Amino acid sequence: MHKITTLIFDMYGVILEESKGNFIPYTLSHFANTEHERLIRQIIKEQLFTKASNGELTSDEFLSLLGYENPQYHMKDYIENYLTLDGNFIVFAETYCEKYDFVLLSNDVSEWSSYITEYYKLNKFFKQKIVSGDVKCRKPEKRIYEMTLEKIKRSPAECVFIDNSVKNLESAGEMGMQTVLFNRDNENYIGTIINSFAELANLL
Repeated sequence: MHKITTLIFDMYGVILEESKGNFIPYTLSHFANTEHERLIRQIIKEQLFTKASNGELTSDEFLSLLGYENPQYHMKDYIENYLTLDGNFIVFAETYCEKYDFVLLSNDVSEWSSYITEYYKLNKFFKQKIVSGDVKCRKPEKRIYEMTLEKIKRSPAECVFIDNSVKNLESAGEMGMQTVLFNRDNENYIGTIINSFAELANLL
């Protein structure tokens, strides 16, 4: 049996409490009601956020297409004031980052992920960060897991992947990783489920 060497963390819904983020309500609150239909269409139907988190658009391009006149300000305002760090992650990381390699695996806009990890002083915990906007593919595509394993030079059996999405966990499990659902959204999952970093510590 392989020894666990590496913990792979999702960002949204694990390290950040908001599993889906608050970007759509944030955006609707900054534009007139007459603009809401357009904004929903652009974000969801035209998949502008997905394109940005796939590295097809920069953060500035994405936010400018939505109509923000100061995209840098709004990126920072959204991250700093509308997302919530799970403070227990810091306690957990300070205890376990010497025992295990910590890896971030996140579907996110490149600039947003960089700003989040810098703003919350998380970079010191991670040996590697794999972000969809950087590598131009996203969970649950198997390619992003293959890229992660190649980058960290670990076998799947050495890794525990913690995510709040069952689909993402199923793909990682098919690769041979041990998987843990951080169940902020009360999803059904036949595998291991936790509700806090204290429970993850007990599991380890």
